[in-house]
Amino acid sequence: MLEKKQRVVIIGGGITGLATAYYLQKHAAEHNLPFEVKLIEASHRLGGKIQTVVQDGYVIERGPDSFLERKQSALRLAKEVGIDHLLVNNSAGQSFILANERIYPMPGGSIMGIPTEVGPFITTQLFSVTGKMRAAADLLIPRSCMKEDQSLGHFFRRRLGDEVLENLIEPLLSGIYAGDIDQLSLMSTFPQFYQVEQKYRSLILGMRKTSPQKSKSTEGSSKKKGVFLTVETGLQSFVEAIESKLQPQSVIKGYRVEAVTKAGEEYEIELNSRERIMADSVVVAVPHLTASSIFSKYNYFSVFKDVPATSVATVALAFPEKAIKKDINGTGFVVSRNSDFSITACTWTHKKWPHSTPKGKVLLRCYVGRPGHETIVDLSDDEIINIVLDDLNKTMDITEKPELSVVTRWKDSMPQYTVGHQKRIDSVTEMMAEELPGIFLAGSSYQGIGVPDCIDQAEAAVKKVLQYLQKATVS
Repeated sequence: MLEKKQRVVIIGGGITGLATAYYLQKHAAEHNLPFEVKLIEASHRLGGKIQTVVQDGYVIERGPDSFLERKQSALRLAKEVGIDHLLVNNSAGQSFILANERIYPMPGGSIMGIPTEVGPFITTQLFSVTGKMRAAADLLIPRSCMKEDQSLGHFFRRRLGDEVLENLIEPLLSGIYAGDIDQLSLMSTFPQFYQVEQKYRSLILGMRKTSPQKSKSTEGSSKKKGVFLTVETGLQSFVEAIESKLQPQSVIKGYRVEAVTKAGEEYEIELNSRERIMADSVVVAVPHLTASSIFSKYNYFSVFKDVPATSVATVALAFPEKAIKKDINGTGFVVSRNSDFSITACTWTHKKWPHSTPKGKVLLRCYVGRPGHETIVDLSDDEIINIVLDDLNKTMDITEKPELSVVTRWKDSMPQYTVGHQKRIDSVTEMMAEELPGIFLAGSSYQGIGVPDCIDQAEAAVKKVLQYLQKATVS
């Protein structure tokens, strides 16, 4: 008697869905397992926010431009699909903070905005004497007794005071999530800071003790290797490499999933073409708002409707070197929200990623959009570019219009891990396990937004699917 072939359907073709499909197909092939994998993507391309423009010798990322090397899952997948020879580290250079309408060098020894070296912190002009004394009080303040989740803002204000939070920590940490630091969840974004405080009491002392020491070989080096990796030909090459490894006819593009409903021991997946696909297990690798729509028949998904998502835009501007009359010797800056600027950060891409820019050219990549200031994303390209140029010229002297510009809007694209985020995710997944066994959530809306975080979730989803299918086969 022939064994019934099981089917796994993955909804969403971003990096999470792609990695899930790749690892499931690989496992099935290596272990000769009787199941097939289908990946359904609403758009006509895979990769989600990972998109690269290659033009006139420039390599311009529309979405994420890199991933942390120490988070091994992305590097491991790059090796799996044969592009590890194209990986390059960023050039590590001086970073800056724009606060109070001035640009200040990032204080040496600060780790994610937390000072760990006395000298650079005392000498920086980024903070007032009062602000420095308040931050130093962290050495005396007892550890918090709070067991429940709290906002990043509440946690860091208590430990280091307003100035350090607003002029250093907030631009760095909230920039990652494009969120409001007074709303973002500590336990869902940076739980390690809470753990350091609980173990060492002082955040400053704890970060000093837990941070890796600089090696003598790199201390005197003029060119330091950065901690980020990217693909020399653009991160889209990563997406294309994964897609090329997927089995033929296993990807369905250009069809949107409208609903998923339980049908006996299986699930019926309805597409906008009115076609219906049956599945034994489903991985939902789409944003939380899309998931809420797909599972609208199940009331517990409605909690996702209240989870905000910020709209942002990236603006890449290319110039000849001679157009920049006043430059800063560094790789970029982040902007304090107390500054009268529309941009939230700017990367000197030609310095951070030299491979991205032809010789004699300059490539600047700026970011706009934050909670409460998202209307800029809806302006025309020309309007956004003019606003960005006005901001840049407050600190630089640019004498020409850009010879190439790429504006990319990401509407409602940055999920906000607000206080209580993990509890909301846990409540939904517990109900799913009870009412929708074999359906699993994965992706940037749930357990981490970076490329490696999404791949980690894909690997976790693969394990859950395999365990579920094995259990279903046995029973």
